[in-house]
Amino acid sequence: MDKYECIALFARTAQLGSFTAAADEQNLTQSAVSKKIAWLENSIGFTLFYRSSRKISLTPQGAEYLIYCIKLLDEMTHTESRLKGELTQVSGELKLSVPSAAATILLAEPISQFMTMHPNLVVNVSVNDRQVDLIESSVDIAIRASYLEDSGYKARLLFTNEAVCFASPQYLANKPTLKTINDLKEHQCLTYSFSSPSNIWVFKNTDGTFSKVAVRESFKSDSAELLLEMALLGHGVALLPRWMVEQYLSNAQLTLVLTEYEPMKLPMYAVFKANDYQPQRITSFVSFLANYFQERF
Repeated sequence: MDKYECIALFARTAQLGSFTAAADEQNLTQSAVSKKIAWLENSIGFTLFYRSSRKISLTPQGAEYLIYCIKLLDEMTHTESRLKGELTQVSGELKLSVPSAAATILLAEPISQFMTMHPNLVVNVSVNDRQVDLIESSVDIAIRASYLEDSGYKARLLFTNEAVCFASPQYLANKPTLKTINDLKEHQCLTYSFSSPSNIWVFKNTDGTFSKVAVRESFKSDSAELLLEMALLGHGVALLPRWMVEQYLSNAQLTLVLTEYEPMKLPMYAVFKANDYQPQRITSFVSFLANYFQERF
């Protein structure tokens, strides 16, 4: 039998003071009520009621157990109501895992707007360029820039990254001209160590085909922001998303190179667990992000 059901029936029977009254209220037979409570007594190992032909009364153990059961049922009802509310209200804690560069450049503003819209929400952001296991880490949403492998997760496309190749004017002033991707072999290159392999860069030719080149790594890091800073300091050529470097291109601190090649595309996704009953804070934030970036990219 279902122990929770039997506990709820015991509590209601004790409150009504009668097996018959409990049976009538629950649309059960008196025999069914008696059997369920007898099963509960056998399960817990002590008698709950004194029984006679005319009335029932709680045993001392039954009276103490009743206090516990009422508290348990109240707490369970409260918890269920709160958790169900999360399916319809944006509340609770929203746990995000985001790439380091995107955290401030791309996500600070939309997170700020979403928090203003939903003051009962707590946002917990973990900045991590590694792909995280959403279940093991208890993360609600991971922002990932990659082509996703088939998995048990759901994903919503936010926008498509456009990778650009660039360097500082002071670096380029003293180096051979970059006319083709093969010329990169004569240059210092700043590479992203999470790419596998980190020294292989892929470019799209004007005819739609792709070419790979093994670059000479002079500096590599798992921090995209550090690669950008090293490029600004004149240490070599880097390949990063355009949104990271746009302001430095505008003020001429950085210069695009190999512009005859089409920029590589890399999609940015919001990834989340494939639950049937998804908290509203997750579905609302994913939709908000997708709409936010759709207006900007």
